[in-house]
Amino acid sequence: MFVQISKEEFAKESNKKAWYQTNNIIWTIIFLYPLLIIVDYIYAADVWEQFAIVRFIVVVIILGVYTIFQNRKYDYRILLHIAFFLLSLPSAILCNVVNIQQLTVFFLIYSAIILFFNLQVFWEPINSVVQVIIALALLTIFFNTLNQYSLDLFISNGGQYFFIISVISCLIVSARYKVTERDVKSQIMIEKSNEQLKQQNKDIVEKNNIIDMQYERLRKLDEQKNSFINIAGHDLKNLIGSVIMSNSMIRDEEYRLSTDQKEFLQYIQDSAEKMQYMLNKLMDVKEIESPEMKFNPEIFDINSEVQYVFKGLQETAQMKNITLVDNILKLPLNVRLDKVFTGQVFQNLLSNAIKFSQTNNNIKIATSLQRQKFVFEIIDEGIAIGQEELDTMFNKLKTLNDASNSTATGSRLGLGLSIAKLMTQEMGGQISYRSDYNGNYFRVEFNVIN
Repeated sequence: MFVQISKEEFAKESNKKAWYQTNNIIWTIIFLYPLLIIVDYIYAADVWEQFAIVRFIVVVIILGVYTIFQNRKYDYRILLHIAFFLLSLPSAILCNVVNIQQLTVFFLIYSAIILFFNLQVFWEPINSVVQVIIALALLTIFFNTLNQYSLDLFISNGGQYFFIISVISCLIVSARYKVTERDVKSQIMIEKSNEQLKQQNKDIVEKNNIIDMQYERLRKLDEQKNSFINIAGHDLKNLIGSVIMSNSMIRDEEYRLSTDQKEFLQYIQDSAEKMQYMLNKLMDVKEIESPEMKFNPEIFDINSEVQYVFKGLQETAQMKNITLVDNILKLPLNVRLDKVFTGQVFQNLLSNAIKFSQTNNNIKIATSLQRQKFVFEIIDEGIAIGQEELDTMFNKLKTLNDASNSTATGSRLGLGLSIAKLMTQEMGGQISYRSDYNGNYFRVEFNVIN
């Protein structure tokens, strides 16, 4: 997860952190600074009353300035400089008016104020350097105007401590500023990462809900499909049984039949047995949907099977005045496939072409051998079904719900092409199709073994 921090975000969070520290400093001053009156009373008894008033005035001014800055959202740095200046003024005066014996105490108090600021504040180190310079400037000014002792005495009685502590405290600010700046960046990154995780979790929950809804819908559609196949398969088995029984009754008196009639009866018998075989396979929906559909492979001449399908549908085509053009190879081409399912693939594709061709159209049926592959092609001159609709028709086993939702093309959305595609692929073949202004084209490929 990659998180970027903009300058605006960092400045906003840094400002919040700085104001938090500023609040701590100001309120600590307001509550603790007046307590220094006790020190004044002990070590500067002759001036403590005047400085007590000064300290209370300083606290009141700082509180007023702080209120104004907070309400108007002014820069916290200016507030801290004002507060430090107000604290430095009485401290610098005291360091120059008290007796030399008590000077060290007030230098240490002054140093403690600077150290307190620099331990708490969050700002650029240059600001602390400016404060130290201001403190030294105030001490210099009041030394020249108020102090009666020599410079050596002034420095040796606490001045050296003040200078050392002031310089070291500036170094503390520099290190603390870098650490706090890094903490602010880490905090921003954690918050942004948490927001991203929350959003991603929300997206995942929403997607899971969509998946659950789709799964429930697919489950219902699957049940509907299974119900349809079971009902249709049961009815078809009854019909095929009737056909076989009727055909057998007619064949019992075949001495009355002509040669052509006997040939048609044999065709009916073969077709009915193939249909019965297929239904036994297709009735098991789980078997249809499994990656390993069970076949009974055998070696046979695939061109003869195409010829058989061609002859079986010639009369159907003639009834619509459609001409089937025979471009089937007479050369035997052996394949190792399930003969019944292979014939059904050709049957489905050709019967579909006849069904949707117009009267007086031609349908060309061609087979060929290309690169050790048997190729079966159907080229019709009928109304183009349309590529999008062909994609739909070739999808795996459309449901009753799909068919019922279609009006103009509802009759086309049967299972024939879907089953043809499924059986071709499961037997290791390839099926392709296209539809354009010239008509519709179907192509099937299988490996040959000779």
